[in-house]
Amino acid sequence: MKKIVLFAALMIFANFSAQGKKLKQTATIGFYNVENLWDTVPSADYIDGTLPVSNPAFHRSIPFDSVKLMQTTEYYKGEWSDELLKDKKVVRYQILNDEFTPNSPKNYTEKVYKQKLENAAKVISELGTSYTKNLPVIVGLIEVENRQVIEDLIKEPALAKGDYGIAHFNSYDARGVDVAIIYQKKRFTPIKTYKKEIKVYNDGKRDYTRDIVIAYGILDGERMAFFMNHWPSRSGGEAASRPRRNAAAVALKEEMDKFRAQDPNIKLFAMGDFNDDPNSPSLENYLKAVGDKNKLSEEFPYFNLMYEPFKRGVASLAYQGAPNLFDQIIVSKNLVLDKNPATYSVYKSEIYKQDYMINREGPWKGYPLRSWDYDRYTGGYSDHFPAYTIIQREVAQ
Repeated sequence: MKKIVLFAALMIFANFSAQGKKLKQTATIGFYNVENLWDTVPSADYIDGTLPVSNPAFHRSIPFDSVKLMQTTEYYKGEWSDELLKDKKVVRYQILNDEFTPNSPKNYTEKVYKQKLENAAKVISELGTSYTKNLPVIVGLIEVENRQVIEDLIKEPALAKGDYGIAHFNSYDARGVDVAIIYQKKRFTPIKTYKKEIKVYNDGKRDYTRDIVIAYGILDGERMAFFMNHWPSRSGGEAASRPRRNAAAVALKEEMDKFRAQDPNIKLFAMGDFNDDPNSPSLENYLKAVGDKNKLSEEFPYFNLMYEPFKRGVASLAYQGAPNLFDQIIVSKNLVLDKNPATYSVYKSEIYKQDYMINREGPWKGYPLRSWDYDRYTGGYSDHFPAYTIIQREVAQ
């Protein structure tokens, strides 16, 4: 009988650890670039501008064979944005929209797709669990094709018990690549989810990139907002492409500052693949994110949790043969300065990498074991290591 009672108590408080008369409650918040998690169906964008922008059906991915069934108002050739497509019904074909299909050079079959899902789910399920003994509460996803692949991912056995909800909106990215946020519904209750378009230009032409996806709500009784990012790449060179990432930083800061102005106590998490290192101008000069707690102020209100690992030489990927730490988590200053033990604060942050995720041979030895070597599927995981942070607080017994 005693064993039964003890087991029940351990199950009830699986994510708590005893310390004196207090218990520590924890939550893992992280993200993962899943490296082209696409389904096997060729698809296109369909925008129904007669619907509210907040409705996910406003802009969605549809199979090629469904295009002929959709009502369209015109063959649209202009710039693509929510505002310009209002009251229109149009189809947009993406660049390389049939790249991840069975008939492409990648031979992207259902079997490969299922392996990609299983691999991604395995990594995500492990984030922070060595400390929390629980699945991560909030997970950002990078390089997902559409909502369907996210739904398939959270049904994987490694993640299914998390009972995750989804915040996702199709972006106007030229390849159809999106970002998203999944959350444990029993821990996080969204009040509002929306997207922020990043409008950047290259030689005067719109450079279509990924939106910022924002989820604002209540996590274990505390107000928090999460900002998922995948900033413009360094295509064309770091210096030439820098203004596009600076513009993304400005867009992100505007959204984060709005939340702080409305509620100075709200806790903010901006995370993602910024395609810049922690000391890059976009993050330090435009987002105003610092890596030294002593520099936090009203002018520099955001703390980059990956600055210290970066200084120690930690990398999350290799870009053009050099190590970089593009995958970062940036938080509002109250998450690192608040001394109230009864509210959540940052406990630890890491780039997560296990032996099975690391390339053990060749020129990329020590870097992430990526899924794709050009058109060859390697059976690997991703070309990025994921990042996560653990927050904790004390609660009464």
